[in-house]
Amino acid sequence: MVFNPKGKHLVAGEWLDGAGTFASTPAKGPVHAFAVGTVDLVNRACEAAEEAFWSYGYSSRAERAAFLRAIADEIEARAEAITEIGSQETGLPEARLQGERGRTTGQLRLFADHIESGAYLDRRVDAALPDRQPAARPEIRLVQRPIGPVAVFGASNFPLAFSTAGGDTAAALAAGCPVVVKGHSAHPGTGEIIAEAIEAAIRKTGVHPGVFSLIQGGNREVGHALVQHPLIKAVGFTGSLAGGRALFDLCAARPEPIPFFGELGSVNPMFLLPEALKARAEGLGQGWAGSLTMGAGQFCTNPGIAVVVEGADADRFTATAAEALGKVAPQTMLTDGIAKAYQDGQARFATRNTVKPLVVTESAGRAASPNLFETTGEKFLSDHALGEEVFGPLGLVVRVGSVDEMEHLARGFEGQLTMTIHMDTADLQAARQLLPVLERKAGRVLVNGFPTGVEVVDSMVHGGPYPASTNFGATSVGTLSIRRFLRPVSYQNLPEELLPDDLRA
Repeated sequence: MVFNPKGKHLVAGEWLDGAGTFASTPAKGPVHAFAVGTVDLVNRACEAAEEAFWSYGYSSRAERAAFLRAIADEIEARAEAITEIGSQETGLPEARLQGERGRTTGQLRLFADHIESGAYLDRRVDAALPDRQPAARPEIRLVQRPIGPVAVFGASNFPLAFSTAGGDTAAALAAGCPVVVKGHSAHPGTGEIIAEAIEAAIRKTGVHPGVFSLIQGGNREVGHALVQHPLIKAVGFTGSLAGGRALFDLCAARPEPIPFFGELGSVNPMFLLPEALKARAEGLGQGWAGSLTMGAGQFCTNPGIAVVVEGADADRFTATAAEALGKVAPQTMLTDGIAKAYQDGQARFATRNTVKPLVVTESAGRAASPNLFETTGEKFLSDHALGEEVFGPLGLVVRVGSVDEMEHLARGFEGQLTMTIHMDTADLQAARQLLPVLERKAGRVLVNGFPTGVEVVDSMVHGGPYPASTNFGATSVGTLSIRRFLRPVSYQNLPEELLPDDLRA
């Protein structure tokens, strides 16, 4: 199947032009023209989403599950074309995109199974107590209900799993909320072919066409208009700290403030405890280098910092990591903008007197080569910039004098998506000392692993305290992510005929 992009927006079942066009910037292959988004298109999409909510938001769980499965089927029907244009636009290897496509369809089907089971509804019933003294108690029932239309911003680093039909969209649709997607201009063709799959699923299942719209990028006003539209009730976002914080502030400043579920930035520190480092310093150094450079370091869970106790074992770990990183060839980054940001981050580190360079490379154009620096715990805590995310294959080794100093350093970190402990059995007491700090700082705590790779399962938390995300009580991965787009409603003394189907006896 050969995919030739229309270059248009999909708004409630119609493919529409915009105000002018912008050109895609593929890593390889042909350049395509895409219509620029407009505020008028945002209005049309949001109004259609609100209209769709009156049917879709009150549809059965079985109907919504069928829709999610139909989307997965339609994505798989376009598998080869998705891989082709996705690889052209992003430069990602075909195997990576095939895996990401499987993750996308897998989470759609997982969410379908999950909502059919009904457990996510958190149904609660308190029976009436008519004889209670001094006052009778009415019957009260509680269930989670969808909130209304949701805006989703496509991510640059995951053109499938975190974009058009990715986790935020899948979760909102599972909850019963129509979605308006602001496509990412880094991969507009990939966004369009996924939108085409969703449109086909809409036709197949007969849901209201306003349940999904895609408005392409090319205009910053589109994003602002979307988060400020009065019919939008929540926003899902994966992207930079600066961009996410700007949209978060817009959501908070609305006449009716709405929740902004943003995943923004994380350096995902690892703490290598003494006995583990003594036993396998070389293996840990090689493993870290592999995780740090996976996908050119363009993962939100990239482990950018390794904390070690000073000594010969730390020397072995650092030397092994440096040697491994020095052998990694330049890799293509997702966009020119991401490549430029990585180069700026590298330059920021290279000019600081608080770090020592260990592996220094020059990255040009859209290619990135790894870099490695070293510092002490004291210098790290004195220089806030060392704890800021550099999106790409840049690592920092932080040397401390003891496990107590390691704990002190951990307390100084901002919120993270992940924190990792590498330990042996003899490190148990040290790990027990660290764990209370780490679980306050991160949404996911790992032992003896690397955080790149986020399982889509019931128990996953992909979020954390700010600036990792803007809502520490939420996750953007796993079935718990559906709860972001629901709110609890209590029903007091309603006759059964008036209750939502999910609350009837």
